[in-house]
Amino acid sequence: MENTRLRNESDSNLSYTEVHSSQESSPGPINEYHNTRRYQRLEDHSASTTWFQTLVHLLKGNIGTGLLGLPLAVKNAGIVLGPLSLIVMGIIAVHCMDLLVKCANHFCQRDQRPFVDYGDAVMYGMQAAPSHWMRTHSIWGRRIVGFFLILTQLGFCCVYFVFLADNIKQVVEAANSTTNDCSYNKTVILTESMDSRLYMLAFLPFLVLLVFIRNLRYLSFLSLFANLTMLGGVILIYIYIAQNIPDPSHLSYVSSWRTYPLFFGTAIFAFEGIGVILPLENKMKIPHQFPVVLYVGMGIVTALYISMGTLGYLHFGDDIQSSITLNLPNCWLYQSVKLLYSFGIFITFALQFYVAAEIIVPAATSKVSDRWVLFVDLVTRTLLVCVTCFF
Repeated sequence: MENTRLRNESDSNLSYTEVHSSQESSPGPINEYHNTRRYQRLEDHSASTTWFQTLVHLLKGNIGTGLLGLPLAVKNAGIVLGPLSLIVMGIIAVHCMDLLVKCANHFCQRDQRPFVDYGDAVMYGMQAAPSHWMRTHSIWGRRIVGFFLILTQLGFCCVYFVFLADNIKQVVEAANSTTNDCSYNKTVILTESMDSRLYMLAFLPFLVLLVFIRNLRYLSFLSLFANLTMLGGVILIYIYIAQNIPDPSHLSYVSSWRTYPLFFGTAIFAFEGIGVILPLENKMKIPHQFPVVLYVGMGIVTALYISMGTLGYLHFGDDIQSSITLNLPNCWLYQSVKLLYSFGIFITFALQFYVAAEIIVPAATSKVSDRWVLFVDLVTRTLLVCVTCFF
C-alpha cells in the first residue's frame, strides 16, 4: 500500500522517542508493541494524520447506513437480547481491531518494515505457522485477503450509491406534501420523478471528483464536516424517538431464533469500519497513539449503536421499517435528516473507497513509467467508481 515511509536508525527513516533502558533490551513481543513502536512518521508531514484526524476518520468509517437499520435489527433480536448482543459484538470487534494492529506492529518490528497492510499481516502470519502447507501457500493468504477487502469495501460503496439515490428521490417526490407541521402523518402523497438509476448517474461525476483526493489528511476536513452534518441528523432522530415512548411491555424480550440471523447480519454490516483500521494506523504521525484512538472511537460508536437501536424500537415498536428515517414525520425538519445523512454518506464513500484503491491503484501504476503514473491513477479510480455505480 502507498503509505508514508518511516524513519529508522539505520537509514535515517525512524525517530524513536525515549524509552526505558529495560524496554530497549526486550525482544518486543506482540503484547509490548506500545513500547516498541514509539516513532513518528517524519518524512512527509503533509501525508501524516494527527490523532484527532484519525479519530474523525474512524468515526466516519463506522457510522454509516447501518446505524439507521439497527432499530429493525433490535426488533429481530428482542428488546433485551438485541442490546446485549450489540455490546458483545462491539467488544469482539474492538478486540479484533486491536489484535490486527498488534500483529501488524509485531511484524514491522521483527522485519524492520515501515508498514504492514492486511495482506502482509496474513502472509507473514502464515509463514510463521507450524503447518508446512500454510507456510508454502502464504502468498495465497495475501491474495485472498486482498480480494475480500476489495469486495467488501466496494460493496459498501455500492450500498452508498443506492442510499444516496433513494433518499434524495424520496425527498424530491414528497416535496409537494411536505409541510412545516411535524405531527406524525402516515399519508404521504408522492410525485413521481425520474428513476433511481438516473439519480445514481447524477451522483457519479461528483463521486469521481471526490475520490481524486488521495491524501487522507486533506480528506479529514471533509470527513469532519460530514461527521457534523450526520451528527445533526442523528440528534434530530434522537430528539424525536426519545419523546412519547409507549409502554414497552408488549415488545418481545427475546425474539424467535428464526429472526436472530437477520439481527446478526444487520449488526455486522453496521460494524463496517474494520477495513479502514490499518490504513488509518499506517497514516498516523505518532502511531503509538492509535490504541487510545481506537478504544475511544469504538466506545462512542458502540454506545451510539445500542442507544439508536433500542430507542428506535421502543418508540416505533413493530412498525419500525428498514431505515428509521422512513418512520419520521413528513415535515421539512425531519426531511432534512435525510439530506444531512446523505451528505455524510457521500463523504464516507471516499473513505471506504480508499481501502480498495490502496490495493488496486499501486498494482496498476507499477506497470507504467513515471510520467503516466498520475494519469493511470486517476483513470483507475474513475473506472472503479463507475463499476460500483453499475453494480
